[in-house]
Amino acid sequence: MNYMKQLVLNILTFLVITTGFAQESISLSLEQAIDFSLKNSYASINANRDIDAAKLKKWETTTMGLPQISAAIDYQNWLKQQVSLIPAELFGGVSGEFAEVAFGTKHNMNATATLNQLIFDGSYLVGLQSAKTYLKISENAKEKTEIGIREAVINAYGNVLISEENVLILEKNIATLQKNLNEINEIYKNGFTEEESIEQLQLTLASVKSQLSKTKNLRDIAYKMLKITLGININTSITLTDNLHKLTKENIDLGLLNANLSIDNHIDYKIAKNNEKANELLVKLEQSRALPTLSSFVNLGYASFGQEFDFFKKEQKWFDSSLMGISLKIPIFSSLARSSRTQQAKIELEKAKTNLTEIEQKLQLQLASSKTEYNFSLEELETSKKNLELAERIEKKHQIKFFEGLSTSFELSEAQRQLYAMQQNYLQNMLQVIVTKAALDKALNTSIKN
Repeated sequence: MNYMKQLVLNILTFLVITTGFAQESISLSLEQAIDFSLKNSYASINANRDIDAAKLKKWETTTMGLPQISAAIDYQNWLKQQVSLIPAELFGGVSGEFAEVAFGTKHNMNATATLNQLIFDGSYLVGLQSAKTYLKISENAKEKTEIGIREAVINAYGNVLISEENVLILEKNIATLQKNLNEINEIYKNGFTEEESIEQLQLTLASVKSQLSKTKNLRDIAYKMLKITLGININTSITLTDNLHKLTKENIDLGLLNANLSIDNHIDYKIAKNNEKANELLVKLEQSRALPTLSSFVNLGYASFGQEFDFFKKEQKWFDSSLMGISLKIPIFSSLARSSRTQQAKIELEKAKTNLTEIEQKLQLQLASSKTEYNFSLEELETSKKNLELAERIEKKHQIKFFEGLSTSFELSEAQRQLYAMQQNYLQNMLQVIVTKAALDKALNTSIKN
């Protein structure tokens, strides 16, 4: 029986562990990675929390104008009662003498409840508007965060793809070099070539193997950077379903070079505009401090007294009281402090307006620069593709010449190094198209797919 119980426990443990590992693996296209990151990245999570906090702040500000109720219970125990002196003649004593009297009881208890209601306060009205603006600023910050997340995911995803592609190319180059080395060894054994030819190929092979090892390490780092950007554990297994060639083709869009910018809808402009609104409200806030404030209150209380602590007995007497009042506070003179604060707020408002104008100019410049970079990356991609094709033909010709004894191993190695450089250049230009396209989308404030 114990054996069967242990067997069942082992099977259940295996299933739990297996299920756990199965859950630690995900496959994502680039668009899926962007959508995933918008929901799960650390920056996105905190941006949502900022909005939640802004909503709570808005409600906190609203409650300042709603009824406020507070209660208090006070208990006093005179360990030694205070003594007062009164003329003794009041009690039939000798004129000119004083009698020692302790007023009140040893134990006192008071219970009060107070209702406060703000009737008018100019700063409260401005505060309500400010809370709404603060919420908009938080929403703008989330939108800007999402745009930044989108660009970061594209860059991180592209870096992984270029690392994967680089590994494949280097492995292919190593296989070709190893094949050449085997063939040249056979030729050398038959006495038709020099040992230097073998050594030259060995140097090239060793260099490419070293580069492959480094690239694999960089690939691991690229994967971890992507996982951090996505907001998942770096030990999670992840598979990318898009490839570099496919994404490069999808990111070639010549129509974007003629696209126009809608300034009013750009997130940076909206942030600057809200900043201007916030400074306008600060001016209003300082101006509102010169207005009177009106509030009211209602107070209900019960008090009880005794020489003994008998407050919870039914026969103990409690005396009730109630009070209602209105308070009007009128600011009259502040030695020009309010005026100084108002002028400071107005200066900040003018600065915000200037910043808004600057943002408009910078956004136009950013768009022009992004278009130039994107156009240049497209041209470089086409050039590097042609150069790669040319380098492949040159390397192939040198291989044929080398094995036919018409060129040296040094010339073959030079052709191979040139080919490898063109391969790297082509990969980098493919990634550059993807990256500059993402930067152009950002400059155009392209909406994010959710």
